[in-house]
Amino acid sequence: MSRTPAPRTADRSRPRVGPLAAHPAPTPHLDVDALLDDPATGIIVCTGSGGVGKTTTSAALALRAAERGRKVVVLTIDPARRLAQSMGIEELDNTPRPVAGVDGGGSLDAMMLDMKRTFDEVVESQATPEKARQILENPFYVALSSSFAGTQEYMAMEKLGQIHADARRDGTYDLIVVDTPPSRSALDFLDAPERLSSFLDGRFIRLMLAPARGPARLVTAGLGLVTGALTKILGAQVLTDLQTFVAALDTVFGGFRQRAQRTYALLQADGTAFVVVAAPEPDALREAAYFVERLRGDRMPLAGLVVNRASAAPYDDIGADEAMAASHRLQATGGHELGAALLRLHADRVRLVQRETGLRERFAAAHPDVATAVVPALAGDVHDLDGLRRVGDLLGTQHPAG
Repeated sequence: MSRTPAPRTADRSRPRVGPLAAHPAPTPHLDVDALLDDPATGIIVCTGSGGVGKTTTSAALALRAAERGRKVVVLTIDPARRLAQSMGIEELDNTPRPVAGVDGGGSLDAMMLDMKRTFDEVVESQATPEKARQILENPFYVALSSSFAGTQEYMAMEKLGQIHADARRDGTYDLIVVDTPPSRSALDFLDAPERLSSFLDGRFIRLMLAPARGPARLVTAGLGLVTGALTKILGAQVLTDLQTFVAALDTVFGGFRQRAQRTYALLQADGTAFVVVAAPEPDALREAAYFVERLRGDRMPLAGLVVNRASAAPYDDIGADEAMAASHRLQATGGHELGAALLRLHADRVRLVQRETGLRERFAAAHPDVATAVVPALAGDVHDLDGLRRVGDLLGTQHPAG
C-alpha cells in the first residue's frame, strides 16, 4: 500500500519575516467573495495561532458563503464555545445543527468535534455490535479515545473525511469550513496519517499482535519470555486487555489509516483552500509565516492571509512627530490639557498604524505572492450573526493592501 510521505516541516531556524523593502510592491489582494462563490471550492481550512480571531473568521466565512447561496457546514476543532454563542446555538456537538436567521438562498449548519464520540463512531461502523461493545469497554481504548496525545487530530481527519464523503453522496453540503485548534497544533492533523501508520506498524504493536496473527505454535520462545515478563509487571488481566486493544486497533482502525490518507490527499486537492489567520503583531505574523511555509512544504493549496484587528488610520494627516510637538507646545504655554492629551493619543495611533503597516510589509517582502485581506478592528466583540455579517462584509469588500 502506498503511504503518504511524512510531511516536510519548514526549517524554523530561518528568519520568518524579511527586511522591510524600501519601496514594497503592492500585496496581492485576497478576493474572499471569489473564493466563496467558486463552486470548485469545497473545503476551506482556517489555520493560525491562538487569539487572532480564527474562530470568528471561520464562522464569518461560512455565514457569508451561505448567504451567497452555498450549502455550508462549519466544523470547529477549537474547544472554546464562541462559535456556538455567535451563531445562537445553545451548544455545539458532533452532529451538525442548523443555524437560524441565515439570509439568502443558502443554508448553514455548525458543529464542534467531539473527539471521543467520533472515535466511538469509527468502532461502531467497523465492528459487529458484540465486538464494538468489547472495544468500547476496554480500559486502554477508553484512555486512548479520551486523552491520548494526537487523538484530536486523528479524529479531525476522520470527521472531515466523513462529512466530505456524506456531502458527495447525498449533496447535503457543497462547502465545508474547518476551524482548526489554536497554536501550531492547528497543523498537526496533517501528520495524522503518518503518525498513525507509524504507531500501528511499531515494533511493540507487532509484538502484541503476534499471538493473534498466527497459531500458538508459531509464537517464539523469545516472545513467550517477553509476554511472561509483561505479565509479571502488568498482571495477566492488564496484558489481556492490552492485547485485545491492540488487536482491535489492527482490525478496526486499519481502515481509518487508509481513510486518513485519503483525507490528506483531499486536503492537497484543488477544491481545498487554506486561509492563514493572523493579527498585526510580531509573534502572530511569525506564526503565520511558519504556517505558510509548512503548507507549501506539504503541497497544500494556500488561498491567502487574513490579518485581523488592524488599527484604523486616523482621519487627520497630521504626523506623529508633529502631533507630539503640538502637544508639548500646548502644555508649555498652559494651553488646553484635553487638547494636548488628544494630540498625544493621535500620535500614538499614528505610530501604531505605522508599526502594523511595517510588520505587514515585512511579511509581504518575505512572502510576496501571498494574497492578503486586512480586516480592521471592531469596536466590540463579535457575539451574534450581525457581528459575523459585519466581519464577512469587511472580508468581502477588500481593496488591495499595500
